[in-house]
Amino acid sequence: MTQPEPAGLNRTGIQMSPQDSRAMQNFGGGGPDAFFDDSGIADLRSDYIVNAEQLGSVPLPVGPKGAIKPGLSMLRGDSPHVLIDKLGERLAFERIATRLYDALITKCEAMLDGSISMSIVDLQEIRDDEARHFLTVAQAIESLGGDATAQTPSADLVGVESMGLVQVLNDPRTTIAQSLHAILTAELADQAGWEALIALAEEHEQYDMIGDFSMALDEERGHLLMVQSWYEEAIGIPSAWDFEDDEYFDEPLP
Repeated sequence: MTQPEPAGLNRTGIQMSPQDSRAMQNFGGGGPDAFFDDSGIADLRSDYIVNAEQLGSVPLPVGPKGAIKPGLSMLRGDSPHVLIDKLGERLAFERIATRLYDALITKCEAMLDGSISMSIVDLQEIRDDEARHFLTVAQAIESLGGDATAQTPSADLVGVESMGLVQVLNDPRTTIAQSLHAILTAELADQAGWEALIALAEEHEQYDMIGDFSMALDEERGHLLMVQSWYEEAIGIPSAWDFEDDEYFDEPLP
């Protein structure tokens, strides 16, 4: 599992057929620059961009008679909908992260061979953290009178962004190292998302949220260090994480 990717007959490179590649490049007398002219598709995309609707709308917390619910009036700042949108984003991302770890656990149950320090128990603990973070954000939304089942524009966005990560984890051909690379990508984005959400909560003076979200951020930082260490082990780099003392060293261990 920690060995380099296998070498084989890879036919994707242009150098596999020099004669055909030259013929393709010289087709119709056009020079190499002709193959990089994307002005036509750019014009088409520009037209779609100008005339497109927005990705979605932020569902503001309102009561049965259309009145804004009391929770929203507690918000401070000029753009309360931004906080609600980003709460929806984190809710969606934590749900996706939980599913990513579910998929990784399934893969490791079939493939893990003890060559790296990661264990199923480690992954299950992180998976449970992600599920708990989902509930934390859902409770925060509901505390403002919002609907945790509503999909905000940023929630829609991270769903699309994460589709590739889900495909990597669920592809039976991907190795544990490749799967960890996808998880590492998710953890990097997760940390940045929590940092932005905490800053927005501070802007709107949601101090209870700040405390809960800061705890989640600390846990996510721990996840990131562990996943990075496991990934490095899986591709043959000595681990820089001391699991006994829960310390991370700046330099890899000898």
